[in-house]
Amino acid sequence: MPFARTTPLRTQLEAALPQRPFTLRFWDGTELPATTGNGAGPTFTVRSPKAVGHALRAPGQLGLGRAYVSGELAIDDIDKVIELLSTWQPPPVDRSAQARLALAAARAAGIQRPPTPPRAELRPHGKRHSVARDARSVRHHYDVGNEFFELFLDDSMTYSCAIFETPDQSLEDAQANKRETVCRKLALKPGERVLDVGCGWGSFAVHAAEHHGVHVTGITLSEPQAERARARAAEHGVADQVEIRVMDYRELRGEKFDAIASIGMVEHVGAANIDAYARGLASLLDPGGRLLNHGIARLRHSDAEAGPFSERYVFPDAAPLHISRILYALEGAGFEPEHVEGYREHYARTLTHWANNLDANLPRAEQIAGPERLRVWRLYIRAARSGFQTGFTSIYQVRAIRT
Repeated sequence: MPFARTTPLRTQLEAALPQRPFTLRFWDGTELPATTGNGAGPTFTVRSPKAVGHALRAPGQLGLGRAYVSGELAIDDIDKVIELLSTWQPPPVDRSAQARLALAAARAAGIQRPPTPPRAELRPHGKRHSVARDARSVRHHYDVGNEFFELFLDDSMTYSCAIFETPDQSLEDAQANKRETVCRKLALKPGERVLDVGCGWGSFAVHAAEHHGVHVTGITLSEPQAERARARAAEHGVADQVEIRVMDYRELRGEKFDAIASIGMVEHVGAANIDAYARGLASLLDPGGRLLNHGIARLRHSDAEAGPFSERYVFPDAAPLHISRILYALEGAGFEPEHVEGYREHYARTLTHWANNLDANLPRAEQIAGPERLRVWRLYIRAARSGFQTGFTSIYQVRAIRT
């Protein structure tokens, strides 16, 4: 085979990674085959020198993520890649080997302008977890549009962990079971005022109003969500019992509720604001008022909050805390935790349904979101599922009483 421009790069990669449970294919038709795993590992296809340019501009997870999102780096099996990233430990590479790799990569890429980040990337600016920055981050996640979410969620548009009574229960029934579980834990009574923090498309608010006779105020940072939630309330005949506002939880002052449901919200609050979040919710309840806090939490104290891929492409500034930290904040704000329940395996099963539903609608999903955002979402849903399967994250419901 004649000498190819990628030859030095392949030589350096082969030396640095002698045990490779994956295959690398390059744009010139050459290949660096797997050396372990009997070829069962994933295949990465480097489609152009731009992929190398992304890796050189931002070494590590961010550069590889940019190459993948832009389509310059293709993968044949997302699940195999996620398993590889969670189990394979690459050998240490000393500085001289790193320098040789960088030089070989630069030669392979040739003279080119540094590639620009994909349009799907968001680099948050402003004070972290300020009202304005959080609003931008939420819009970034949801601006793919309601129809995109309809492709993989159940008919109720419930975008949070379902609770399965049996392994083969449908997603629709499991989500209804989750909503009723929250209502039961809050012991809702007709005529009570309920706050739904992070109400999404209104599935819980409508369920609680329709089946328990309560009045629900739902808040979200997404106007398209609010519009759909209001329409859902009207469709179910409870528009007079459900009020949907586009606002931040920190803007709620001077009101009182009998119960609060916070579903899939606390993971976006952050360590700096968790105590203020708990105090804010406590201020909206009189003594005896009930709180159901449902959210993702990290399990291992040695793990980082989130990687750069999630920060730029999925949930900017999202930072799941440990359940111990959430409980500490609630106690400090005057809550008495009464019951804590984990649903880790239920979220893994929920995400399997979402992944399968999205894969069944790929052509339409790409029409709506575009190829970059679709790549992000297919990877994100599966990576999230892996997190619950491997014990990186769990999800907890905490029922607490305002003292």
